[in-house]
Amino acid sequence: MKALITLLLGAGISVNALAAKPEFTDYITTLKQEARQLGISEQTLEKAFANVSYKPRAVKADRNQPEKKLTLDEYLVKALPEWRVKQAKNLYTKHYRELQRVGKLYGVQPRFIVALWGIESSFGKLTGGYNIIDALSTLAYDGRREAFFRQETMAALTILEQGHIQVEEMKGSWAGAMGQCQFMPSSFLSFAQDGNGDGRKDIWDTESDVFASAANYLKQSGWDDNYTWGREVQVPDSISDAMVGRQQDKAKKLQEWNRLGVRKTNGRPLPKLDKDIDAWLIMPDDRNGRAYLIYNNYQVLMKWNRSYYFGLAVSRLADRIKED
Repeated sequence: MKALITLLLGAGISVNALAAKPEFTDYITTLKQEARQLGISEQTLEKAFANVSYKPRAVKADRNQPEKKLTLDEYLVKALPEWRVKQAKNLYTKHYRELQRVGKLYGVQPRFIVALWGIESSFGKLTGGYNIIDALSTLAYDGRREAFFRQETMAALTILEQGHIQVEEMKGSWAGAMGQCQFMPSSFLSFAQDGNGDGRKDIWDTESDVFASAANYLKQSGWDDNYTWGREVQVPDSISDAMVGRQQDKAKKLQEWNRLGVRKTNGRPLPKLDKDIDAWLIMPDDRNGRAYLIYNNYQVLMKWNRSYYFGLAVSRLADRIKED
């Protein structure tokens, strides 16, 4: 316990808050008991927890928020440097045949698959180096979101039980997001796909599985490849703040926004589609920044990640891929 206290102090965590806690090793015993009740085998448990260790840096990362909030323009500059746009286009071309197959199978435009891949993990280069069982066990033990992280730990053990990955290769972020599409274990169980038909769902090293898994997530979440995500717009002063937001009751038909004076960035009227669709007006930086009309596909991206900035980075990268 003394060694654990030293680690906690080094991470800036109050020891008093853990006074009534069991030791980490005892907590792991309770995780194993829960896993057994879910049908996880002793062989899997032995391998998963053989070298498990507490990770204070994961707790510190979970508790610390960035001090400076970037504006949308600042964020997009960082998220979409020209080298990333160029790489996205090159990879779209390189994997064109497979992306078209996956896109047709799941009903998702391939450029959005590549854009998600690029923003989530820089096309598989930045996937995180934490052992997933270490990270999830640590965050469950910490207790701030114990129920959530215990559930994710059980999901991770299920993935190991199913044989999709070996525990030493099951790497990800401090929060437990895994692989090139950064799925949490529960999302893996719900959406991961065996894209190349080898019997495994490998979102770490198999690009076909990454593409199929991302596309399946979007499709199962309501994606419609008949439409795009939305567009940046000009908004007249007559539009009130009460009309801004992505809540269902703030949806208006595209042509209604047109009648209200919302225009393309070049000042022209909004497009007339064969079928008028719902659209929402968002201003991520309030009236001080950019305004967008978003469609249902953008709402789907918000299920993947609840950040407006993330959704716009993915959407803009997808648009840049389309430019060629």
